[in-house]
Amino acid sequence: MITRQTFLKLALTAAMLAGVAVPEALAANGDLIGVAMPTKSSQRWIDDGNNIVKLLAAKGYKPDLQYADDDIPNQLAQIENMLTKGAKVLVIASIDGTTLSDVLSKAKDSGVKVIAYDRLIKGTPNVDFYATFDNFQVGVQQASSIVDALGLKDGKGPFNIELFGGSPDDNNAYFFYDGALSVLQPYIDAKKLVVRSGQAGMDKVSTLRWDPATAQARMDNLLSAYYGSAKLDAVLSPYDGISIGIISSLKGVGYGSGSLKMPVVSGQDAELQSVKSIVAGEQYSTIFKDTRELAKVTVAMIDAIESGQQPEVNDTKTYNNGKKVVPSYLLKPVVVTKANWKPVLVDTGYYTLDQLK
Repeated sequence: MITRQTFLKLALTAAMLAGVAVPEALAANGDLIGVAMPTKSSQRWIDDGNNIVKLLAAKGYKPDLQYADDDIPNQLAQIENMLTKGAKVLVIASIDGTTLSDVLSKAKDSGVKVIAYDRLIKGTPNVDFYATFDNFQVGVQQASSIVDALGLKDGKGPFNIELFGGSPDDNNAYFFYDGALSVLQPYIDAKKLVVRSGQAGMDKVSTLRWDPATAQARMDNLLSAYYGSAKLDAVLSPYDGISIGIISSLKGVGYGSGSLKMPVVSGQDAELQSVKSIVAGEQYSTIFKDTRELAKVTVAMIDAIESGQQPEVNDTKTYNNGKKVVPSYLLKPVVVTKANWKPVLVDTGYYTLDQLK
């Protein structure tokens, strides 16, 4: 008996040889596609889910979108349920990329392909592709925005800086931090940047679950312990939610009012509240990762898998998950500041001016 996958390959090959355009419905055929997202607490994950579902539905797939509320057992149960319902492909933005080995082994046994979405799934050979942004470059851009704002290339300094990292269970957090330190470390070594707390390295500066309240509490402690009489000039923040927590702490001790200038604070994801903060002159920068484009890349991977073809990738060296190097497609991030938020975010239709009022 000819399997459906074999039939699709034969049909696709015959159509290509005949010079006939292959309809998207041939690949889609109403197949169930599982989409596992980590949380709704961040607007970006809501947007990611909506973007993927919209594209999948338009192509004739049946998307099954689930959010796990940052609860690992919940996400595992959701993925198990997707397999039980007959999902043909799984798209997973993991909460903890080290906890999925068993369920992905079941996916492999069922012939289900797995796409890691923006967060690398670690410790298993059963992840087939990775769709993400150039995460090391994200960190480079965050740090470069701080360097530019402080005028470090012009020899200015020294300035006081504190470092924040992302969640230690998210592989991307290490790429962000390493990318940022590749830019900042030479200035730290030259004493042009001073980390008064001495806290550096992901083991000391990470923020579990990217939680804004955790970041705010740590910033409160840093300000109390190390900045009673000293001024803080910059904060490396890897994510807008963390940035909001940091800025709340800074405002609490008077930064941004009177003569006490707000430190240069970086961010990531161009979340609405942070873009408003940038426009208002509080947060200095964010990194825009166009989730519309990431959704397009992911759905293109699904189309290729469903039609028996090899998905397009542009990186086969960077993302080793401990069991294999996962073939990846990396998109380019963009720095956003008060100088360019409108052309990058409004003119491209990502936000409207009314949303930013």
